[in-house]
Amino acid sequence: MNNYIFNPKTIGSGIITCIPQVGLCPNNCEDCFFQSGRSYLEPLNDNLPQIPSKEITEGRIVRFNDGNDSNNQRELVMETAKQYKNYFFNTAIPYKLEEFFAPVVLTVNPGKLTDTDFHSLTVSIPKNLMFIRARVNSWNVGLIGQIVDYYTSLKTIVVLTFMAYYTNNIPEQHREYYTWKKRTINTYWCLKQERVEEIFDLFRNNPYVYLCGYKGTYTCQRCGNCIREYFNTIERMRG
Repeated sequence: MNNYIFNPKTIGSGIITCIPQVGLCPNNCEDCFFQSGRSYLEPLNDNLPQIPSKEITEGRIVRFNDGNDSNNQRELVMETAKQYKNYFFNTAIPYKLEEFFAPVVLTVNPGKLTDTDFHSLTVSIPKNLMFIRARVNSWNVGLIGQIVDYYTSLKTIVVLTFMAYYTNNIPEQHREYYTWKKRTINTYWCLKQERVEEIFDLFRNNPYVYLCGYKGTYTCQRCGNCIREYFNTIERMRG
């Protein structure tokens, strides 16, 4: 597509993004980057769907649904994926994950669950589950501990994604841990790096736990979690 728009976060990382759907995500997470008016694809009505040409995905891994959800119109999503060589899906809906024919990332505490509960897969972990993504802030650390204990006991990778907030709905007793600064293209209330390190220290010795990002950076270029776990998952799916 001549009008394809690259996600600034993934530039230089070997990952390219794809959103086959139009409209908003059904998960409707509060203060969501994708549909809050601050997406790199604004105005959404003009720029969706975003489907890269096969040519520009050569040598890259296609990340489906950095906006919206791969379990929303999943037939459309999977049909779109068939044209590419390397790709993975992203969902916050724990529905038929094993029926995705490629690696899939599951966000386990989306939306209203962020601070209170998480999706716990009660059947065996599907071979194509690339990792689970946990949304972390300064006040849900107890829940994150439960998520880590549950999934790493099942030998499943957990990637901690530290949330940033545009609206200041941070509990008063935690505001000292946040600072107003730019993250990629927008400015948010971001968790201070020293607090990030304090939280990660709780899990640092667990070989199944990783941070999203690298040393306080927010772009994908220096991170590598998705590329590493994509190929780990492809190897596991061979068996």
